[in-house]
Amino acid sequence: MSFLKLAVKNLLSKPLNAFLSLVLLMLSVALVTLVVQVGDQLASNFKKNIRPVDMVVGAKGSPLQLVLSSILHIDAPTGNIDLQEAESLSKNPLIAKAVPVSYGDSYKGYRILGTDTTYLGLYGATLTEGTLFEHPLEVVLGDRVRQALQLNIGDTFISSHGMAETSLDAHESHPFTIRGFLKPTGTVVDNLIITPLESIWEVHDHTGEEAHETTQEAHAITAMLIRFRNPLGMVQLPRYINENTNMQAALPNFEVQRLLGLLGTGTKMINAIALAILLVSGVSIFIGLLKAIRERRHELALLRIYGATTLQLLWTALLEGLLLAFSGCVLGWCLGRLGLWVFSSHTRSNYGYSLAQPSFTAEESLLFLSVFLITVLAVFFASFSIYKLNISKTLSDE
Repeated sequence: MSFLKLAVKNLLSKPLNAFLSLVLLMLSVALVTLVVQVGDQLASNFKKNIRPVDMVVGAKGSPLQLVLSSILHIDAPTGNIDLQEAESLSKNPLIAKAVPVSYGDSYKGYRILGTDTTYLGLYGATLTEGTLFEHPLEVVLGDRVRQALQLNIGDTFISSHGMAETSLDAHESHPFTIRGFLKPTGTVVDNLIITPLESIWEVHDHTGEEAHETTQEAHAITAMLIRFRNPLGMVQLPRYINENTNMQAALPNFEVQRLLGLLGTGTKMINAIALAILLVSGVSIFIGLLKAIRERRHELALLRIYGATTLQLLWTALLEGLLLAFSGCVLGWCLGRLGLWVFSSHTRSNYGYSLAQPSFTAEESLLFLSVFLITVLAVFFASFSIYKLNISKTLSDE
């Protein structure tokens, strides 16, 4: 019988111990792989989407909320600002580009963004079919929106207030018409329905309840996305805006780094828990093998009589541990990828963001190496008694 078959039979002879060690290894590997992938991909997505924007100007409130809603489109807006005041600010010589955005409506859960074609230039978005919007109530669809809704050029749809997929507050008298589709960019543009600013004003100027207020609302936007001409703008403008205007300035890079820092604290805690589980699994392997070796002393003595060397007996014990480690790593990796898929489905349905399923990563290689190292150490200490095996005394005791 080969030593590999013997190691498998030894594991199967104590299924409960093997199962416990396997589950602990699997959970620790799954936790680490899931947390690392989610953290890395969220950070990558956030940074990719905020890169074209140096500063966001919007209504007073939470600066993080302003960034999340205006750039990443995963939160509610802080309010509206006066268009004329925002345009006046955009004439500052420290500002190279200012892009107005207005939102608050959606279609089947996809946000409708009022802006101009400059916004598409920020993310390098180009058409794959059709034309850009030229008049109010004309739209172009991001790639994911097109795939999800299966609409065609020339189709019309009715928007609704808010981000719910279904809403009673629908703007039935102002249907939108699809004019084009955008190529995939891998950014937030893929999840948007983009239309001229005037569309947003026109849609909200039809209730007739308070004509004066709706007229004023037509001269409001939700935020202004700013690119600086030079680094001096980042030093001077945010403080000036926050202290001397009715608007709020937020720096996307700073706010996202702060958010990732908060997420990083949770990530470290989960990784610490995973490491603790991994150490417990190592102890479990040590105890299981130590108990098994003591119970099989008679069998080991017989194997020595039939020609097996001490190193071969050690190799058999090591194979048991390595089989557990390999199975735990593979099953844990698969469980982690399953968790990533579930998390991605949630973020895609709620926020329009999906996470990729990457192949084996360098971090996971280090994790697997750590698992095997801990397993080898556990086997070494558990198998120490094999060196002191007294064959004649063991057989005579039996």
